[in-house]
Amino acid sequence: MYQVTFSEQALHELKQVDTLAQLALIDPISNLKPADLANPREPLGRFHRAGREIYRLRSGDHRFYFTVGGDTIHTLYILHKNSLEDWLFRMKLPVSEQQLVEQHSKFWKYLESLTKK
Repeated sequence: MYQVTFSEQALHELKQVDTLAQLALIDPISNLKPADLANPREPLGRFHRAGREIYRLRSGDHRFYFTVGGDTIHTLYILHKNSLEDWLFRMKLPVSEQQLVEQHSKFWKYLESLTKK
């Protein structure tokens, strides 16, 4: 059994979901076993980026992107499956986190709300 940790982005995304949905969302990642990671099958995948081995796990409408070190799974990102951020991450396009934030629809809605005041 692994200890699961979350980046700030992943925690922020989790907080957007109600408590019961959070439990259902994190259940697949909290139940991963070493055998699952050794031979990933859908909904689990593995790829290499910048010299690191990164795993992708689908859970409901979200994807977890994480690394494994010893007995710890560190969740780098939780992204909605139909988001631009998820597509860019999977396609390995060079994009900064700032650009991801700017592309997020909530960012633009926030800016629009500021002009209405």
